[in-house]
Amino acid sequence: MSAPLRVGLSACFFHADPQRAIFKGKTLLYAEESMIELVSRTGALTYLVPRPVEGGPSVADYVDDLDALVLQGGSDVCPRTYGQEPLRPEWEGDEARDRYEIELIHAFVDAGKPVLGICRGLQVLNVAFGGTLHQDVETQVPGSRRHRDWDLYDANHHHVDLAEGEWLARLHGGAARVTVNSVHHQAVRDLAPGFEVEARSVDDDLVEAIRRPGAGYVAAVQWHPEFTPRERGELLDPMPLVDDFVAAADRAR
Repeated sequence: MSAPLRVGLSACFFHADPQRAIFKGKTLLYAEESMIELVSRTGALTYLVPRPVEGGPSVADYVDDLDALVLQGGSDVCPRTYGQEPLRPEWEGDEARDRYEIELIHAFVDAGKPVLGICRGLQVLNVAFGGTLHQDVETQVPGSRRHRDWDLYDANHHHVDLAEGEWLARLHGGAARVTVNSVHHQAVRDLAPGFEVEARSVDDDLVEAIRRPGAGYVAAVQWHPEFTPRERGELLDPMPLVDDFVAAADRAR
């Protein structure tokens, strides 16, 4: 029997904060536990991929040791990463995390190893290949629905339409319209060259899933499949997506 797959998770950052009550002034790299749980349900082993340090293992070393990469959700992508200035201070994002994740993305893709983006992961994946973002959907997309509600958080749900006959629709038995959670305020503006849209929000046509066709596996969704409860009700089943990603990793190794 072959060894379990080894899936890397890009780290979320808590940057050094002298006012924080714990780990005062220290930078923390972390994973959201439900993301680990979701990947682990496939039988794959999950590992947090640290930011390389001088004199330590390189990005190439981590790529060699792992079979695939998941880009977690989290902080905004910094507008400077895609050639813009933040329109408001609170949309500054995390430029250091952008640089770290974009290096990981290209290293895994160049090695022919699958990459799956979740929420912020979709946005940084789009930017890594030349796309841009709306810095804030509510102010930049007239008539848009509220894609992030702090009080509802992952209980904020809406419908998305899956591209007929395409990869994501096929994963879900040919479904045309599904219900997902929504915890984001940034979104794809200009789609990266070479990518295709796999799903759009019903209310405002925002991009909700993307994929790069051809060799390799590079795909992402704007919602959080890891936040879907076991008793999911109307919400889209998260497992077909994750199982497909893990199966691609198994084929690639």
